[in-house]
Amino acid sequence: MEQAIEKARALIEAMEYIRRFKGKIIVIKLGGSILDDETLRKNLLQDVVFMATVGMRPILVHGGGKAITAAMSQAGLEPVWVQGRRYTDERTLAIAEHTLVNALNDPICRTLNDFGCKAMGLHSLSSCVVFAEPLRLAGADGRKIDLGQVGKVSDVNGELLSTLCRSGVIPVIAPVARSKAGGGKLNVNADSVAGHIAAAVEAEKLVVLSDTHGIRRDIEDPESWISSISEQQIAEMIEEGTLTTGMMPKVEACLAALDGGAGKAHIIDGRIPHSLLLEIYTSRGIGTQITK
Repeated sequence: MEQAIEKARALIEAMEYIRRFKGKIIVIKLGGSILDDETLRKNLLQDVVFMATVGMRPILVHGGGKAITAAMSQAGLEPVWVQGRRYTDERTLAIAEHTLVNALNDPICRTLNDFGCKAMGLHSLSSCVVFAEPLRLAGADGRKIDLGQVGKVSDVNGELLSTLCRSGVIPVIAPVARSKAGGGKLNVNADSVAGHIAAAVEAEKLVVLSDTHGIRRDIEDPESWISSISEQQIAEMIEEGTLTTGMMPKVEACLAALDGGAGKAHIIDGRIPHSLLLEIYTSRGIGTQITK
């Protein structure tokens, strides 16, 4: 009986948030172990279906770095890294595109459809909603470093995404963009894609799911986890050098979303059961919330 009462209390607590977020767009970026573990991924997608069922409008963006590296290894290719980014020639891009679309995007869409939702894969082999321009990094000598077919987001078709959401479709986006200049394809960081999409649709929230339990003031101290932090405090942590290299793309995506008009951004550990629902439908959440 007590267990049933606790479930009822949880439903009552969630009701306030269900009302508040009904009809709102939530951009969810999938990364880390969720993409590698089929059971984790299925459980997470079931939570996404719950969100859609109670009236929220989810948009999914996924990465796939580990899967791409594994596919390259099978093809006899060794990844080349430049300042933490994968150098992408034509062959690498072909492998990345095949992996992202066929090994990840298609199965995610199938799972959502099996759960009774309408999902649509949006990527470079179908309707592309993300456009990019070549990314060049600055070298120590001031010269631009060529990364091959790697891009940075220049434009997002937010109108199409909003229309799909209103019609009850869950867009599922792989981070291979079209180049506006020549119509070619460019590999783009998935965190960055998610941040720009959240800005383009002025999402209520951007939720970045990874293998990290949000932001810590001290990476070695789990007790230093930060529940809520502002843009200004984030800027101070960046200046102090507190944020790790791996956390920076996620933080930058969150800031891009907020600067573009998104309501809030969250970084949470996707390995925790129902972490997505706990972050959205409870008062304290379990990750780090970043506010304007």
